[in-house]
Amino acid sequence: MTALALPFVIQGGMGVAVSNWKLARAVAATGQLGVISGTGLDSVFVRRLQDGDPCGAIRRALSHYPVPGVARDLIKRYWHPEGRAAGEPYRVLPMYKQAVSDLREQVTIAANFVEVFLAKEGHAGKVGINLLTKVQMPTLASLYGAMLAGVDVVLMGAGIPREIPGALDALAQHAPATLRLDVAGDPAGQPPTLLTFDPSRHGATGQPLVRPQFYAIVAAHSLAATLQRKATGRVDGFVVEGAVAGGHNAPPRGAPSLNARGEPIYGVRDEVDLQTMRDLGLPFWLAGGVGSPEGLRRARSLGATGVQVGTAFAFSEESGITPEIKEQVLRAVSDGTVDVFTDPRASPTGFPFKVVRAPGLEEQSDQRERICDLGYLRQAYRRPEGSVGYRCSAEPVAQYVKKGGAVEDTLDRRCLCNSLMSVVGLGQSRDGETEAPLLTSGDVLRDLSPLAPAGRGYGAKDVVRYLLDDLDQA
Repeated sequence: MTALALPFVIQGGMGVAVSNWKLARAVAATGQLGVISGTGLDSVFVRRLQDGDPCGAIRRALSHYPVPGVARDLIKRYWHPEGRAAGEPYRVLPMYKQAVSDLREQVTIAANFVEVFLAKEGHAGKVGINLLTKVQMPTLASLYGAMLAGVDVVLMGAGIPREIPGALDALAQHAPATLRLDVAGDPAGQPPTLLTFDPSRHGATGQPLVRPQFYAIVAAHSLAATLQRKATGRVDGFVVEGAVAGGHNAPPRGAPSLNARGEPIYGVRDEVDLQTMRDLGLPFWLAGGVGSPEGLRRARSLGATGVQVGTAFAFSEESGITPEIKEQVLRAVSDGTVDVFTDPRASPTGFPFKVVRAPGLEEQSDQRERICDLGYLRQAYRRPEGSVGYRCSAEPVAQYVKKGGAVEDTLDRRCLCNSLMSVVGLGQSRDGETEAPLLTSGDVLRDLSPLAPAGRGYGAKDVVRYLLDDLDQA
C-alpha cells in the first residue's frame, strides 16, 4: 500500500465477527480499508460450519486453502450439512494455552485464512485484520492464516504490540515466530515466557507471502513514539483512539475517579498531542467520535490521513450484528432512547468497556451462571510449583480465588466471550436457553440519525459515501 493508496477511511475491526468478511468486503470495494475482526475467529469458524454453512462461503474459501488435506479434515470434523437441531449446543474448541496441538493451531490458521479470503474476493481493494494485543495466545496462528490469504494490513491495540512487527517479518518468510507471554506473578529480571509458532508444522511453506503493513492502535502519543523507536520491526502507521470509541477503552491516567453515572472520568492527561503524532512522520488516523463528514475534514486539517470509523459500520446491513438487534438499536436511536454506558467493571481485562442500553435489548444478566468455556480473555499466571495456569475474573468465583485471584476482582464481571458471540447470532445454547448478548458501541451511536432516519437501515457503501461527502473542502 503506497502513500498514494492510503485510505481516508479505515473501517473499525469490531467485536467478535461484527466486522465480518461481508462488511470488510463491502468497504474495501469502495477503495477504503475494510477490516475483519480476528478476535475469537476460530470459534466463529467452527460454529458457522456447525450451523451448516448455508451459503457455502466457508467451504468455497477452504477449497482455496493451500493445504487441501487440512481443509478436508476440518470440514469433516465440524461441518453439519443440516445444521444444528433446535437447542443443540455448539461443540466448543479446547481453550488456548501456551502450547496447543497442531490441530488447534490449524483451526485458527484456517479460520483467519477463510475470513480474509472472503473479504478480498471479487474486488481489488485492501483488507486488514484487527487483533487484540491482550488476547495473546492465538495471535501468531491468526496472523499466519491471514497472511496466507494475502491480508494487506494488520491493526492491533488493547496493549503494547511492540513485538508484532518482528513477528510479521518472520512469518512472511515462513520462519518460526515468538511473542512474550504476559504471566502474572513472574518476577522481574527472569527470562520471558514465550509463545512460539512454527509454520513448518502446517504444510504451507511453499506459498510466497507478502509482509502486511502494521498499524498500531494507540491512546497516547508517548506510546506511538515508543513503538516507533522500540518495536521489533517496521511500524507503518498509527490509529489514535479516543475514549469515546466503542469496545474497550484505555483507562484514564492518574488516580481513578467516576462521574455521577459511575463512568470513568477522562481529563487533559488523556488527550493525545497531535503535534507529536505529526512529528513522527508516519501516517495516522483518528478514531472515536469522528464518524461524520465534519469529523473527517477536521482530522485531515489536524494532519491525520483520515479516520477510523466503527459505530456507523457496526449497524450497517453487512455487519455481523443480528438484524433483530440492529432494528432495536436503530429504533432507539430514532426515538432518542438509546444510551451508551462506559462500564468500569464489566470486562475481565479490567479495562473500561462500553455497553449499549436500549428498550427491549436483552443484556447478559449479573445472575448468569459463571461458565468459562471459550477463554480468550484468560490471564496466564505462575502457579506456586512453577507451571503456568490460566484464570479469568468472570469464571466461577471459587475457581478464580483458588487460582490465586482476588475475590474483589470478580465483582460485576461479565463473560464477554460468550455474550459477544450472541451479538452475532452464534450464542451457545445451555439447558434450552441461548446466552444473552452484551452489545458495545461508541458514544456517537446517539448521532446515527443522518444515516438511519426514522430508524431505517443502511449499507456500508452509504457510510462511505456519507463520510466522504464534500471531502474536497478539507
